[in-house]
Amino acid sequence: MKEVILTSSLLLMVVTTFAQLPKFTLGLKTGVNLATLKGNVGDEENRLGYQVGAFARVGGAGFYLQPEAYIGSKGGEFGSIRQDGTVYEGDAKVNFTTLDIPVLIGNKFGFEKLNFRIMAGPVVSFLLDKEAKKNYSVATNFSDYKDQTIGLQTGAGVDLGNLSVDLRYEKGLSNIDKSGQYDQKQNLWHFSLGYKLF
Repeated sequence: MKEVILTSSLLLMVVTTFAQLPKFTLGLKTGVNLATLKGNVGDEENRLGYQVGAFARVGGAGFYLQPEAYIGSKGGEFGSIRQDGTVYEGDAKVNFTTLDIPVLIGNKFGFEKLNFRIMAGPVVSFLLDKEAKKNYSVATNFSDYKDQTIGLQTGAGVDLGNLSVDLRYEKGLSNIDKSGQYDQKQNLWHFSLGYKLF
């Protein structure tokens, strides 16, 4: 009887130890962004964009670190624009293509093949390309943008087998206007679908 208890205890300890060991996951992701440039630039409207890239996840005991890298599109659309107390009528669109690198810390609940996650962390965005559309004379008043900005992402997700679904909100912390004349911050909603390669 003692041998059975001792063997069972050792087996339980081994299983518990392996369950706590860090696990590594690598995957691909794609999704859509709903972006707004918040600030004193007039009547802001949402812009629909995309994201495509990769993610890694390492952790144990329910906690994980998830760095990502993806190419995304974002920007802003303005109605009437205020400049030096003057209102300019007309639409202007600005599109950005960025390399985004978030580093998220999260916690997951559930099982290996079905779990729910919460996460938060900083994101650094590097400007790769910018484009002004529609009312060009108005949009170019806002074309002096920084090459790098910082934001904060927070959200939740679910894993279904190898599929990973996330919904996040990104709050811009940096004023993206290089001149400092306008206080513009990029805010986004992200919805993404990922696939774990291993």
